[in-house]
Amino acid sequence: MDSSGLEAVFLANRNTLLRFIRSLGAGDAEDLLQELWVRIQTAPTGPIASPLSYLYRMANNLMLDRHRAVRQAEKRDREWTEATGGPSLDRSEEPSAERVVIAREQAALAESALQSVGTRAAAIFRRHRIDGVEQRAVAAEFGVSLSTVEGDLRKAYRAMIDAKRRYDEA
Repeated sequence: MDSSGLEAVFLANRNTLLRFIRSLGAGDAEDLLQELWVRIQTAPTGPIASPLSYLYRMANNLMLDRHRAVRQAEKRDREWTEATGGPSLDRSEEPSAERVVIAREQAALAESALQSVGTRAAAIFRRHRIDGVEQRAVAAEFGVSLSTVEGDLRKAYRAMIDAKRRYDEA
């Protein structure tokens, strides 16, 4: 059977072939069917004893090729990630429960340290360090001198350093 006969069998059994490809688990069955059509167009001509069986075999082989390609790509990506020291595909990027608890403890300790320096010093620290506002602008916002802002920042920094030291010793 030449390729035009194979094309006729394909067209006559298109829906059946599509269902077969879907039954193999292809999410992109239409794409795979199109690829099968292209392969038929470029396949060498010659007699084919059972053209429908031949088409089923071609569709199955396409699925196997696609499955192998996906597996190879995953393996390549995993090896590349491991070789470059990036995140592993087998591990979650989410922090562990232990890290979450530790971070919460540290945040509570930092908040307590900031509260200990007074409301204005804590607010100036947040405005400068967290919001990224320059010291001169912070001084203007709070209606204090630049040296007052610097003094409040020193108090806040000292309290934060002491809190970190206490946490590290515990």
